[in-house]
Amino acid sequence: MPTALISGISGQDGSYLAEFLLAKNYVVHGIIRRSSAFNTGRIDHIFDRLHLHHGDVTDASRVASLIHRIKPDEVYNLAAQSHVGDSFEEPVYTTEVAAIGLANILEACRGTETRIYQASTSEMFGNEPAPQNESTPLSPRSPYGCAKVYAHNLARVYREAYGMFVACGILFNHESPRRGETFVTRKISRAVAAIKAGKQDRLILGNLKARRDWGYAGDYVRAMWLMLQKPDPQDFVIATGVSHTVGDFVEEAFGYAGIDWRKHVKCDARYIRPAEVDDLRGDASRARVVLGWEPRVEFRDLVRMMVDSDMEVTCTATKPECACRITSNCGSDSTPSATTITSIG
Repeated sequence: MPTALISGISGQDGSYLAEFLLAKNYVVHGIIRRSSAFNTGRIDHIFDRLHLHHGDVTDASRVASLIHRIKPDEVYNLAAQSHVGDSFEEPVYTTEVAAIGLANILEACRGTETRIYQASTSEMFGNEPAPQNESTPLSPRSPYGCAKVYAHNLARVYREAYGMFVACGILFNHESPRRGETFVTRKISRAVAAIKAGKQDRLILGNLKARRDWGYAGDYVRAMWLMLQKPDPQDFVIATGVSHTVGDFVEEAFGYAGIDWRKHVKCDARYIRPAEVDDLRGDASRARVVLGWEPRVEFRDLVRMMVDSDMEVTCTATKPECACRITSNCGSDSTPSATTITSIG
């Protein structure tokens, strides 16, 4: 059986990728950071089928030790501080994980036959005109985007200088019910569920006009795997090709719940990024032709999937016997509260 090592296995993408690889009879290893709190919630349901190792991609000796011991056929580097807004507050840490982390993995794999997937991002494009593809110039507008550009270029250098199999997936925004709660899409879906249950009254947002190409994370991990099955390493844009504004996401989520968003959503300029990216929309035509990959979940279904999931969580917490989805009317006597969103994740 093939062996894979996933950094960032406890995150959204890592958990879906681990499920995908297990279904293909891989032996799956994962790196998780040691923490005083439990941080494996997304993979608890497959915990006993995984081989987990404490470590940090910024620790070169630990990375080298794990890779030399595991001898993986494939390495998927998904570790990152991936919240764009937070990267303005923590630029050094963001760069260490995204850039130095990959350098450590590349060095540990140099001289082996290991195939490496590097998680690049649409944030590298900045405000270059949409649609963006593999030939679009890289012009990042955040510390996160800058760190990812360094890693993206380093992957290319190692591929060309050492003949290593390193493929980069330039993934546009991809969401799911497992998305971190600090990301704008998940905050919106959680707010809808809380407002529907009477536990919250307001949602404070920043820029409703920013456009993003949102897809489903479960679809995108399939593309990661497909990249490593090709005879030669290549970089691919992975996207739906359709963009929507944050306002569109809000309207779809609240509308699905039968709530007038205008009565609950407020905008505050303090929650806009220092340097905003206006419009990201990917052209994934190469991935369709070369990989045979296409997204399966459309925007409307993605939004509703997230709202349904958060509705179930909220209702179950309020009424343990409740197994509702959005059509239920689970009220609560709790005092409404406000939730803030700082920026797009």
